[in-house]
Amino acid sequence: MKLLGYFDGFLTDVVNLNQTRLDLLDARVQAIVSSLERDSVIKPLLQGHVPQGSWAHRTIIRPVENREFDADFLLTLTEVEGWSASPKIYLQQVRAAFRRSATYADMVRRKNRCVRIGYSGDCHVDVVPHLILKDGRQVIVNYAEDKFEDTNPEGFTAWMREKDGLANGNLRKVIRLMKYIRNFKETFSIPSVILTTLLGERVQPFDEANRYSDVPTTLLNLMNDLDAWLKLNPDMPLLEDPSCPGTSFNHRWTQARYENFGKWTTFYAARITEAYAQPDKAASLATWQQIFGPEFTQPVTKAMATTALTQRSAMPTVDRAPLEEFIEDRGYAFAGGYKLRLDCTVDRRPGFRDGAHLRSMPWVDKGRVLQFRITSCDVPRPYQVWWKVRNSGPDAASVPGGLRGQLLADDGSGSRTETTRYRGRHYVEAYIVKAGQVVASDHHDVVIR
Repeated sequence: MKLLGYFDGFLTDVVNLNQTRLDLLDARVQAIVSSLERDSVIKPLLQGHVPQGSWAHRTIIRPVENREFDADFLLTLTEVEGWSASPKIYLQQVRAAFRRSATYADMVRRKNRCVRIGYSGDCHVDVVPHLILKDGRQVIVNYAEDKFEDTNPEGFTAWMREKDGLANGNLRKVIRLMKYIRNFKETFSIPSVILTTLLGERVQPFDEANRYSDVPTTLLNLMNDLDAWLKLNPDMPLLEDPSCPGTSFNHRWTQARYENFGKWTTFYAARITEAYAQPDKAASLATWQQIFGPEFTQPVTKAMATTALTQRSAMPTVDRAPLEEFIEDRGYAFAGGYKLRLDCTVDRRPGFRDGAHLRSMPWVDKGRVLQFRITSCDVPRPYQVWWKVRNSGPDAASVPGGLRGQLLADDGSGSRTETTRYRGRHYVEAYIVKAGQVVASDHHDVVIR
């Protein structure tokens, strides 16, 4: 059984970081930034700060008792020519600024990519120096190797928002649940950014209204699809940052931990399937408790038990465009188990490099050329590729056929060129079909101003 009210209560009362702590985190970050704004060395360089990681993605959870929770933010600094020859100087200078502070002098620790401010017995905040170089690259610092590393924090957040939107707002909740299992059961170890990437990549633009209709259904489908993918990849593959092609997370994990994660993914996927399919409420609850522990229990109020149903009925319906087709309408079944990654680059515009990634831009202007490309696909050939371009908004709707939405066969290049014509929020999707089944797909938002 789904036990929707139980999931709602469990997330609210046990898993989610409570609002008091979130407010305290906001206050602490503001105080940290204010301290740096008073420092004579860092103040002239300070351009702003941006939350990143679990805090930015809203997947932060309550810590295990007697342990700290953590949050990261990027500290955007102006590039200093004399420092960039040895990038670790940026970390050294930020750490030195905290050492000069009466408040933070005894709370600061240098880590490899950040400066950590520790609040004893409660939380720590990681301050990550972040620069936008003259050539447009966004970078952070690797102290041990004394080099810059490419990053795209806004792009990762945008990717996460796209995937969560496809999953009807349930991806973030599933990530929190899996982080809870990781932290409280300690059966596997996986960095949060890799867990987020692996689960986010499993979200497919296929029958989303049913596959991601609520939290337990989303959990069921994502974990079974992840289990299938891990079994196809016994050796840890390239774990690429979905927002920053060419940057991987492999250095943050090991083959042994990857294998252990695969073993426990199989275990939890089987238990989730058993609990979900069990028609007897008591037996279903017992199996859910094997997964989450005894804290997964009867909601406090009956009103809470109906919250998930209310949320589901309030989910917006998507109007079908006059020419729109859905891949499932072709009679293809969903198989999943493979990965497809879609990237988009934009023609040159002032302030950006040639081939800037669309995810690194909050929007794109009209009259630009977009090049969509399949940058990663682990499906063995042969297979078919189908594209879908769907526009929305009054500009597109005012033109006959402007909303588009037809399925378009790939020309063999694994790429598609489009021009930005209509203001609004649009999207492009690609599907891999093999033996009559959709085995992989991806989605890319396009916001035109």
